[in-house]
Amino acid sequence: MENYVNTPDMACETVPAPKQAGLSRIGLIVPSSNTTMETELPELFRRQAEATGHKYTFHSARAGMKNVNREELLAMVAKAADCAAAISDANVDAIAYACLVAVMAQGPNAHTGSEESIAQAAAENGHPAAVTSSAGALVRTLQEMGVRKIAMVTPYMKPLTQMVREYIEGAGIEVLDAVSLEVADNLAVGRLDPQNLPQIARDLQHEGAEAIVLSACVQMPSLPAVQLVEDELGLPVITAATATTYEILKVLGHKPSISGAGSLLSGAPVKLPTGI
Repeated sequence: MENYVNTPDMACETVPAPKQAGLSRIGLIVPSSNTTMETELPELFRRQAEATGHKYTFHSARAGMKNVNREELLAMVAKAADCAAAISDANVDAIAYACLVAVMAQGPNAHTGSEESIAQAAAENGHPAAVTSSAGALVRTLQEMGVRKIAMVTPYMKPLTQMVREYIEGAGIEVLDAVSLEVADNLAVGRLDPQNLPQIARDLQHEGAEAIVLSACVQMPSLPAVQLVEDELGLPVITAATATTYEILKVLGHKPSISGAGSLLSGAPVKLPTGI
């Protein structure tokens, strides 16, 4: 039998490999039943790549969660650090914790602690990465836009929608109206038709609102409707997915250049309504 000697050249990796120019790797931590975040984000970044020439790849870790209830959401949270360590093995440049309501279920401003925990797990694994979360991205993006009042759509049961409402209002943003589609099964949420969202948005009580949150959930498909609703209502429209995309681009130092997904990602200044 041939003998092998473990030389420095053959040793397991002990330091992160150098980053490849013109390419960014994005890690996603998603619920095991999520079917939307890994389709909408790659599509958004495909448009970004088409406009800028910079390329992006996606690398996911899944945490068990089938039904959108408090018990399963909190159980998922406990797995986030392990998922972060696993993703960081791919030497990603940024990690997005892509379950908005799992973070919000922990209480006010919980995104800060969740993001710190994920960043620590990646760093301790030898692959530090910038970290955002869908919960943090949504509230920070609204704050950065200067939005004080919104109307929003969620797929959740009413108690969870109320929890999301209170979380957002705890960040200083008033929720004038919130529609609950009351779908408990997370796979069923992913099958909702985004073509129904324009009518749902029309029915929102949005007088006085400065922006519409068309999907306060990373699992509810919304991308095909974002630009349609923004053009029709004349208000900035964001979703958990577009806010997460915005923050990933921000931490990477890349200017948004994405078409057909609302003014937030277009690269142009977002104009809020005046006279409210």
